[in-house]
Amino acid sequence: MDPVLLGELLASLMFFGIIGFLMLGFPVAFSLAGVSLLFGLLGWSLGVFDPSNFGSLPNRYIGFMSNEVLVAVPLFIFMGVMLEKSGIAEQLLLTMSKLFGNLRGGLGLSVVLVGAMLAASTGVVGATVVTMGLISLPAMLRAGYDPKLATGVICASGTLGQIIPPSTVLIFMGDMLSGINAQVQMEKGNFAPVPVSVGDLFAGALLPGVLLVSLYAGYVIFKAITDPASCPATPVPPEERSGLLREVIVALIPPLLLILAVLGSILGGIATPTEAASVGAVGAMLLAFLRWRMSFAILTQTVVATATITSMVFIILFGASVFSIVFRLMGGDNLVHSVLTGLPGGAMTAMIVVMIIMFVLGFILDTFEIIFIVIPITAPVLLALDIDPIWLGVMVGVNLQTSFLTPPFGFALFYLRGVAPDSLPTSAIYRGIIPFVILQLIAISLLFAFPQIVLWLPRG
Repeated sequence: MDPVLLGELLASLMFFGIIGFLMLGFPVAFSLAGVSLLFGLLGWSLGVFDPSNFGSLPNRYIGFMSNEVLVAVPLFIFMGVMLEKSGIAEQLLLTMSKLFGNLRGGLGLSVVLVGAMLAASTGVVGATVVTMGLISLPAMLRAGYDPKLATGVICASGTLGQIIPPSTVLIFMGDMLSGINAQVQMEKGNFAPVPVSVGDLFAGALLPGVLLVSLYAGYVIFKAITDPASCPATPVPPEERSGLLREVIVALIPPLLLILAVLGSILGGIATPTEAASVGAVGAMLLAFLRWRMSFAILTQTVVATATITSMVFIILFGASVFSIVFRLMGGDNLVHSVLTGLPGGAMTAMIVVMIIMFVLGFILDTFEIIFIVIPITAPVLLALDIDPIWLGVMVGVNLQTSFLTPPFGFALFYLRGVAPDSLPTSAIYRGIIPFVILQLIAISLLFAFPQIVLWLPRG
């Protein structure tokens, strides 16, 4: 067989082999690296490529570890975990519940708004879903909320941290797209490409984040009007409303100041994402201290959780690097290029196909797994077709936010199931997310039809 065709065949088999191993429950990082190395040895023995090209792998690893932008990832994770320990989420939820309690759907609206606030100040999906599940879900069920609506709004609002800055997904995406875009532009003869920064992606994700919050809140209001029995009001006793204004101010001001310090400094060009993340980490410790929640035990728990999450993400990244090198050496990138460029309709059709593939992979893979596998393969082709890298990054971010909601491996569903009462059937959680997945698809469609929603802030 022709070595080129054989290499492309092996690259395709390797991709589906990795998906199969992941579906069987094998660890992600080891599946990516292990299967890739096995296919690499097979390709070497069949004369498909020269194994000396693996020499670039150590340099790539060193590049990851010395990348200043990626240092922001553990800092933002530290900030999120510390804020969870400080009780800021709990205070926000309780205060907003009192503020909107007299309205039909008020508890649902408070969950959406608090989810947006926590996304902009912590960005840790698991902590947000668990916190809201522990505090809001029992209150919503006691108030007579439809369990499907209650669980759906908690899961969907908890995943907003995937797209609303500071998002660790956008940090990795910005770093990857920056390098890929520079390479693509140089191949086109443009030796001074416009850089793609994490700050650009943060700016591009702001309005889509607001769009999603508006769609979620609009759905709750729609249910309150058309099916008031599914989300009744929960009147607050007069004695509890007397000091409500002060409670709202105390609950809102700290996270708003933190958001302004972190995002404002990035978007205003005052600080890099890494510098802003450092400010956020210090600010989170200060908030914990002011709430008398700072102790050596809490600091230790935060550091251990940060190290665990960061290690998991970077090990997946290292495994994905092995995959991308083997895939490229066997000619898989040429196969992807020929398939996407050969589609009728040009760049937009190619973009739609990639978005559909990512959406389907979201049913079985985690967000980081998908971006580390799919972006290095498809982004060079899409950027060569003149797709705007910022628009691409935000579209992927919104698309992959849905992966937290789609069964069977939607992690937000698992987080909520872990803290939900046994009396609540799992089927109610799975059915509850369906309207919100539809809202996600509506948002993706709007961003596809009107790219300026994404590009107005970073390019305007």
